[in-house]
Amino acid sequence: MMFRKLLEIKDCVKTFEGDGIPVTRAFPVPSMRELDPFLLFDHFGPVHYEPGGATGVPEHPHCGFEAITYLLSGEIEHKDSWGGQAKIKSGDIQWMTTGSGLIHSELVTEQFKKRGGIMQGLQIWVNLPQKNKIVKPWYQHIKKADIPVVMDNRGIIIKILVGEVKKIKSLVQTYSPVSIFDVQFTKPDQINLNIPKKQVVMIYVIKGYLQFDEEKKAKKGQMIYFDQTADEIKLNSISSSGSYLVLAGEPLNEPVFRYGPFVTNTEGEMKQKMLDYQNGKMGKI
Repeated sequence: MMFRKLLEIKDCVKTFEGDGIPVTRAFPVPSMRELDPFLLFDHFGPVHYEPGGATGVPEHPHCGFEAITYLLSGEIEHKDSWGGQAKIKSGDIQWMTTGSGLIHSELVTEQFKKRGGIMQGLQIWVNLPQKNKIVKPWYQHIKKADIPVVMDNRGIIIKILVGEVKKIKSLVQTYSPVSIFDVQFTKPDQINLNIPKKQVVMIYVIKGYLQFDEEKKAKKGQMIYFDQTADEIKLNSISSSGSYLVLAGEPLNEPVFRYGPFVTNTEGEMKQKMLDYQNGKMGKI
């Protein structure tokens, strides 16, 4: 069987966002702006809040892409200017299509603020195809209990956040082919995954160690990049437990023009989006 070859194992960049939340960022960073169709990958936290200490991210605009949050621990309340509202709890995912533009906030829930605790999760931005850049914004919230899970007889669990594994599909609807899986191991083991070679693939180590050959090993906080020579990818977990996020997507091969929270295809479109925001066309919460 042919497997994709390892291209690179890269350390992510440590930074801070919001109210001082530590962030482990794969991109955009100076050495890598994006990996088409993915625009951003952040692992935020873990950060421990004392009671009364957590706030979250106040309202701000977005347009031109889709954003997923996979909450590993904590509680966040999402609100947006198109009526989307949900309490995201540990293990839940949200998929926000920003489309033509919206305003949203991600503040901690009142309950979490009162009791405090650990906040941690993953945020990923996926570019929208040019033909869908100005679609009506919409919002999907998938609770932990509704995320499809594939478990093999060796105890390896695959949480299908987005996409399809062994003919089992995620509930999330996307505008372009994207797959996001959390592959969890309870002992050293390995598994093969089928991902069409027309899609780029990377793996982020949430916890554990992945071995590729005698010399190359990936650890927590690193992103692993592969070539596109085959449809199969091999994960060889060598730690007592492991959690590895697989991201795959078909490149759009379109120009990307980004400015802060906005993504367009041209500078002219960007100027128009900034005017739309300033003129209140993205609504208000």
